[in-house]
Amino acid sequence: MPVIKEVRGKSPIIPEDCFVAENATILGDVSMGKQCSIWFSAVVRGDVNFIKMGNKVNVQDGAVIHGTYKVAPTTIGNNVSIGHNALVHGCTIHDNVLIGMGSIIMDGAIVESNCIIAAGAVVSKNTVVTSGSIYAGVPAKKIKDISEELISGEINRIADAYIKYSSWFKD
Repeated sequence: MPVIKEVRGKSPIIPEDCFVAENATILGDVSMGKQCSIWFSAVVRGDVNFIKMGNKVNVQDGAVIHGTYKVAPTTIGNNVSIGHNALVHGCTIHDNVLIGMGSIIMDGAIVESNCIIAAGAVVSKNTVVTSGSIYAGVPAKKIKDISEELISGEINRIADAYIKYSSWFKD
C-alpha cells in the first residue's frame, strides 16, 4: 500500500482515476488532477507547503516533489511528465512540459508551457524557462526552440504513454 498521510490537518486529494504505486508516498496538502500517476518510490511531500497538480501529470520512479516552508509551493500544470529521479522543488511548471530524468528544478523557477528540460539539467533558483524552449546543462540554459514535432512526439507522447502504462497496474 502506498503511504498517503494527513499532515497538519491536510490530506492529499487523489481522484479515483489516478494511479499511485504501492511504494509511493503522498503527504499533506497535495491535490492531483485527473489521470495522474505517481510511480514507484516517488515522493510528493506537501508537508511544508502545498503541491497542486493539473490533469495528466506523471511523476516517474524515484522523483521527489516538495516545496519550501511558507515561501515556495509547487504548482504543476496539465500534461506534464516528471522523469525518473527528478527533483521538482518550490517552483511552477506550466502545461505541456517534459522534465527530464535526474533533472532539478529549484525554488522560484518558472517553466512556461511547451518546454523540455533535458535529463540532468539544473534549473537554478528563480530562473524563467521561456515558453517553447529546450533547456539543458548545469546551470540550465536555453539550447534551442522546441519544434511542433517534439511537442507532439515527446511531450504529448510520453504523457499519453503513462496513462496507458498506469492502466496495466489498476485492478
